[in-house]
Amino acid sequence: MTDSQISRSFPIGTFTPPAESDPAQIRAWIDEIERLPSELRAALSGADEKLLNTPYREGGWTVRQVVHHLADSHMNSYIRFKLALTEEEPTIKPYREDRWAELDDTLDAPVELSLVLLEQLHARWTLLLRSLTGEQLARTFRHPESGIVPLFANIGIYAWHGRHHLAHIRLVTGTPQSAS
Repeated sequence: MTDSQISRSFPIGTFTPPAESDPAQIRAWIDEIERLPSELRAALSGADEKLLNTPYREGGWTVRQVVHHLADSHMNSYIRFKLALTEEEPTIKPYREDRWAELDDTLDAPVELSLVLLEQLHARWTLLLRSLTGEQLARTFRHPESGIVPLFANIGIYAWHGRHHLAHIRLVTGTPQSAS
């Protein structure tokens, strides 16, 4: 993979989960999760069908697929939080995101469907996240491939995930990074 392909694949770099919980960092991540839907709307403002069907890199997903992937992924994450908060170290079920991205609802559906879903999901998710105690943030789930994941680290993973894919969309739409 060339440097150009790497920068288009990971335009904001990769994420390394923290070993310990940091309340200030967690609040900042929750704020990022809360802002993602409005930042997506801004990045997609004026995007026509041609732009929505443009991949962010050769062999990559289209803007439309990225938007629908964000909804799929963040719904899964929300459920994982609920499982970890109500069960003892549940083993979560991964999903084949590459295959989900090829289903008709991801290839053809209007992005507005996922934008509305993300607005509502993130409103509810951030309400939950802001209510968590230190003890709850330390709860974990088991990912069959990644191992034990504490909830405080998963907040960071999904704040990064949103920024990561927002950067992909901005590569295509040319919209600038927000000042937030």
